[in-house]
Amino acid sequence: MTNQFPELENLKQIAVALDELKILYYITGGFAITTYGRPRFTADIDIVIKMRKPDVNEFVKKMLAIFPNGYIDNDLIKNALVRKGEFNIIDPESGFKIDFFITNESDFEQSAFSRVVNKDYDYEIKFISPEDLIISKLLWFREGQSTRQLEDISSVIDIQENLDQKYIDKWVKDLDLQGEWEKLKELKTY
Repeated sequence: MTNQFPELENLKQIAVALDELKILYYITGGFAITTYGRPRFTADIDIVIKMRKPDVNEFVKKMLAIFPNGYIDNDLIKNALVRKGEFNIIDPESGFKIDFFITNESDFEQSAFSRVVNKDYDYEIKFISPEDLIISKLLWFREGQSTRQLEDISSVIDIQENLDQKYIDKWVKDLDLQGEWEKLKELKTY
């Protein structure tokens, strides 16, 4: 797996740091797609986190220990906490970027946190479940209409044999994603 994910060592260090700080998280985005679907290139790591303002200073210290020359902006982190947005860390040595998304505590995100899947890569790293990944990709598709999201969903559906379709159907209905789900079928990616 390390050959498939050259950044896996950084990911493990980030997971250890988040666990030590007791910051709940899960990996999503391209890394999760490669875990559940077909491998694809990704230029960053996407991590959804539950972080509070008092965690910021220790979080920054731990990230700087991993990325000593990394670009980390405390003000951006604090603003992301207030607006439930995102911030990133950029490692200038590798050009690698880690995007952290502050959970908005929606019912869907609470459900996703309750269903994380531990993947053992010489350390248990928490990933979004494949069903929640599909739903989150449908939400991203609604926002940007990028067919990359539909390709990612198709990849997960093609590879995962035991998806909980009732769970997916529930969130498609609850989040009013029927149009996006139909678009997936129309594009013959499902």
